[in-house]
Amino acid sequence: MKSKSNKTKLIEKTGGISSALSGSMSFLGSYQVCHNLCLGVIALLSIIGITVAGMPLLFLTKIAIPFWIAAVILFTITLFFYLKKKCISRNLIIFNLGILIAGIPFPKLQNYSVIFWIMGGTLILVSLLLCIKNKLVSNAI
Repeated sequence: MKSKSNKTKLIEKTGGISSALSGSMSFLGSYQVCHNLCLGVIALLSIIGITVAGMPLLFLTKIAIPFWIAAVILFTITLFFYLKKKCISRNLIIFNLGILIAGIPFPKLQNYSVIFWIMGGTLILVSLLLCIKNKLVSNAI
């Protein structure tokens, strides 16, 4: 079996990192996800005896659009590597696209947020189901 060259490893690692960053940053774009994350932090802090009044992560809503735009840029880089080298999981691309769509933060599009959540959630669900299917098929062989 032929080992991968250092250049190939670097390209794969860069693609993986940009894909992970894309997914990580895109979830910050949605107010609802941010709100739920904030509630989770408050619940976690209350378990250890710290009481918080208000929303400790409210500042993220002010920078949601720049985070989302950065996520789209990173997703574009990831998509380029996927189309050019096929070195990134197709399921990960679908998952990140779903997160980006579900997390669209623009105020003028808030009337359509339910549609974006359904579309993004469907893509996320499809990618998870494909991943589970691939694991089951590979374990069966």
